[in-house]
Amino acid sequence: MNVIIVGGGVIGLSIARELKTRGVEKIVIFDKGAPGREASWAAAGILAPQVEADEADNFFRLCFESNSMYPRFADELVDETGIDIELNQTGTLFVGFDDRDSAEIEKRVAWQTAAGLEVQRLDPRETLKFEPDLSPHIRESLLFPHDGQVENRKLVEALVRYAAMNGIRIVDNADVQRIVINDGMATGVMTRTQTYSADVVILTAGAWTAFIKVGATVLPIQMKPIRGQMICYRPPSQVCSHVVYSRRGYLVPRADGRLLVGATAEDVGFDKSNTQAALECLRETGAEMAPAISDFSIDDQWAGLRPYAEGGRPVIGGAPFVDRLFVATGHFRNGILLTPITARLIADAVTGKPNEFLDRFGFPEAEQRQITGYS
Repeated sequence: MNVIIVGGGVIGLSIARELKTRGVEKIVIFDKGAPGREASWAAAGILAPQVEADEADNFFRLCFESNSMYPRFADELVDETGIDIELNQTGTLFVGFDDRDSAEIEKRVAWQTAAGLEVQRLDPRETLKFEPDLSPHIRESLLFPHDGQVENRKLVEALVRYAAMNGIRIVDNADVQRIVINDGMATGVMTRTQTYSADVVILTAGAWTAFIKVGATVLPIQMKPIRGQMICYRPPSQVCSHVVYSRRGYLVPRADGRLLVGATAEDVGFDKSNTQAALECLRETGAEMAPAISDFSIDDQWAGLRPYAEGGRPVIGGAPFVDRLFVATGHFRNGILLTPITARLIADAVTGKPNEFLDRFGFPEAEQRQITGYS
């Protein structure tokens, strides 16, 4: 089988790895720049299905299942590439400061307890015992014992190294213009200069999905980029040892001593620039959770473009009415978290293996009815 993957972020790279482990011999990844250097590189690497969910729906179950896959995924990558992706699942803290925060905490405790999930409610003393350098103004917090983080940039590096070590070809700076359709099936891709043939095409282009034509049209996925800005400190000593959330942002401590503060959510098109307003907002958000931050100098700041699909849910599975074309896009804030399960789902779809999640996160029927013009 000859597979082409359009998009070299962690989703495309992990799908290539999964297909290779299942015996697919020829895999080529086309990326418009360098692999993994867009949303995958700009992310915070948070693995927090319980912190961010509002109910135990199918999307939460998808995220929860993917989080449970990470220990094996991380161990395999170390064995395969020698790169430790710094998985840390020792818990995530959600802190509250006011009545609105307490109301949110109450709601989360209620639905997660009813769903049989593990969550611990901590008073101020217990919170500061768990993380001593957080603000003394915290009223209460929730501890999610199995949420955590991964170093997403090392995840990118591990997947790129895996590709290099296992004959997966990555074509950098390849601007794919069109997926070639013949007799109702995907048969390859066209760049600005050349056409490449394939038995299967997988589209994992993130926020740029809508720019790639499928035959004479585009896939009916309403996609847009949402800019996320972050700042980074290198404090003289550790401020916290776990990911700490509030309703306004989060702190992410890295093993190398860095401390990330994120993140904005801005609908500004494909503008990846950093702004002074965001810097100041993030600085205030961080200092609210850990006051010592106000004394630190910002070491770095960056921005990435999250791929947002209408409804806020990813689209994963086969494209309707086009054989041998598969799509994995729209992961928005959860691309790193959903990496291992997305790889499994697409590999299942390509190899014809049933998976209940494929029926839940494919193309909605309303979008399927819009499809015309494939040729």
